[in-house]
Amino acid sequence: MSLQHSAPSYRVYPAYCFPASPTYHAWVKLTAADVQALRSEPEFTTQRIYFHLNHPIRFVRLVGVVVAIDDINLKYTVLTLDDGSGANVEVKIIRLTPDIYNPVESPSNTTISNVNVVSQFGVFDVMVDNQPLEIGTVIKAKCTISEFRGLKQLEMKRVWIVSNTNEEVQAWAETAAFKRDILATPWHISSAEHKKIVKDIKAEKRRNQEYERLKAEHDIKRKEQKKAREEHLAKREIRHELRRKKEEVMMNQGALI
Repeated sequence: MSLQHSAPSYRVYPAYCFPASPTYHAWVKLTAADVQALRSEPEFTTQRIYFHLNHPIRFVRLVGVVVAIDDINLKYTVLTLDDGSGANVEVKIIRLTPDIYNPVESPSNTTISNVNVVSQFGVFDVMVDNQPLEIGTVIKAKCTISEFRGLKQLEMKRVWIVSNTNEEVQAWAETAAFKRDILATPWHISSAEHKKIVKDIKAEKRRNQEYERLKAEHDIKRKEQKKAREEHLAKREIRHELRRKKEEVMMNQGALI
């Protein structure tokens, strides 16, 4: 007996609608299990856009306990977070390799301003705001999404150490509220909203076209002004040269008297 799977009760809107969604530009508050459950659509895979129902998601925020710290190589350090949701997630820290890291210009040798990786003989520490991360430390991290070996993997963009239970409870409450108020139901665009989106896109396109037209006119005018100035300077140089030669002839004639 075959099972009939009902079609989803939501529509995945075209990409031009995504900026109007409540999740596209947001740090979406999720659990590790939520992250692993995010769905990909073939046409958006290369853009690293994932979906919960039909909500387009690019950025996520998690709160979890660090259960592993792995020194992968000179380019990457990976934290494994467990938030009690039934799944873990790896968070990748991108390190600045010695050929591009300048300790004079930046206190951090990673792409996150408050994260520094100390790697010396017999010593390896990940420092957040000058505090070492340890197994059992609770952190709050904002990340982008990618995939590695069939699982979602996050790339850290910002991070904070959660210093007390009240702060952790508040963060979990924010996650629950975001899931309840936004993610629990499909995203819907009314006909009027869709018309406004299309109208705004056309208006933006016209503004860009007008900007490019004015820029082209300005560039042409600037080139014409530059050419006219160069011609003026060339003519002036010719006049100066003719005057110099005339004066030289007169001086030579005077010398013969």
